[in-house]
Parts: sequence; structure tokens; C-alpha cells
Amino acid sequence: MKNTHILILLCFAVAMGAVFVSLMDNSTYADFSDAFSHTGRKYTVAGSLDKEQNIDYDPKTNANLLSFYMLDKQGVKRKVILNQAKPQDFERAESLVVTGKAGEDGTFYATEVLMKCPSKYNENKKIGG
Repeated sequence: MKNTHILILLCFAVAMGAVFVSLMDNSTYADFSDAFSHTGRKYTVAGSLDKEQNIDYDPKTNANLLSFYMLDKQGVKRKVILNQAKPQDFERAESLVVTGKAGEDGTFYATEVLMKCPSKYNENKKIGG
């Protein structure tokens, strides 16, 4: 075999390995039951903020630590810890999408949170009519 053929095969193997690793790291949409049955694997969970529970955020102590409770689409409630600052209007969010990993301790450790907040147009519609 020629050196160029070996080099091409080696580059192809490295590229396939990179694709495989990137596919394995992608998160999967799930609910808390799925996420906690496979702790340590990255999941994306959609749901809503449990407004009956406290939101723990003290920027004086740690501005990058937010703790709250979330209900998934199945109604399962779990504690979520996010190592980021609390997003603006977090309490007003209509729905949340968190990405992270379920911990052995029953807490979901989020690395990212997306919020759907009420639209100002919906608020005007409620007020006006």
C-alpha cells in the first residue's frame, strides 16, 4: 500500500471518530423519568417553573448559582441547579427548557436554560379585550 493511501485511510478514520464522538455528546429530549433512569447522560427537558417552590438565588453569595424546582411535561417535579446567573424575568417564564445531566442525588444539574416568557402582545390583548 502506498503512503498516500495509508494517510487517506488514517484521515478518514479520524474524521469518523470525530463524527461518532459528536453524535454521542448530543442531548436528547426527554422527561425527568428518562433522565434519572440514565444519570450522567446529557438530556434536554421541557417543562414549567414550579412557582409554589422557592427560587434560591443570592448574587451576593454566589452570582452564578440558581436553584429552582421544575415540573416536566409529565408533571414530575425535580430540583434543578444551574451554575449561571438568574435570567431576567425568570419568575415570569411560561415554560422552561433545561439541558444538563441528572445527578445520583435526585437533582438535575443544568448547563443551559431557555425560557419562553409571556409576550407583551398577549398582555395587551388580556388588558384591552
